[in-house]
Amino acid sequence: MSIKIVVIDDENQIRRMLRIALASEGYDVTEAENGTQGLAAIVRQQPDLVVLDLGLPDMEGHQVLQELRSWSTVPVVVLSVRNQDREKVRALDAGAQDYVTKPFSVVELLARVRVCLRDHIKPEQLPVIDDGKLCIDLMKRQVTVNQREVVLTPKEYAVLSMLAASPNCVITQTQLLNQIWGPSHTTDTHYLRIVISHLRQKLGDDPTEPTYVRTESGVGYRLSVTC
Repeated sequence: MSIKIVVIDDENQIRRMLRIALASEGYDVTEAENGTQGLAAIVRQQPDLVVLDLGLPDMEGHQVLQELRSWSTVPVVVLSVRNQDREKVRALDAGAQDYVTKPFSVVELLARVRVCLRDHIKPEQLPVIDDGKLCIDLMKRQVTVNQREVVLTPKEYAVLSMLAASPNCVITQTQLLNQIWGPSHTTDTHYLRIVISHLRQKLGDDPTEPTYVRTESGVGYRLSVTC
């Protein structure tokens, strides 16, 4: 099962940027534009982490955090333009794990997300694919073939991690494109074909008869492993 993150922010551009950045790291992202939608998404998705903006249109982010902490211990990374120490202390005292001030570096945010997840997710919650030749460790974000590390681009890793989260199951092209490239790219299958081709090369797959990344004609792709 892939790591699920709920992003609660009323700014479309921020949500889109976060979805693209987080999806490129292999995370399963759900967006919400206000506190009510955000709490509902958390109940529905049971995420591993929440990214929460404090300035929401229907309720204060602090209210969302207070409500959330009454029934969930899911880690929360707060985003806010408020850079006063008292706001940071208030959010942390209310149960947030981290506080990031806007504007922020995407690289820094991703690093903070990784730290929160590392501290709160048990390794056994994430699958390790190991068939003796190919090893995919989603917790360590490491891929090896014959014990040699494979260097992947963010898009290549995002695709492979989605497939590895449900080994031997078909993931549709639409699911992959929507999650990794975004809803506006669900028909851009050529993007996906290029990444799949590169993945097969790096994993040592025969492009005519691939062992690992298999095409399900007209539907999507499947990571075929025995482990």
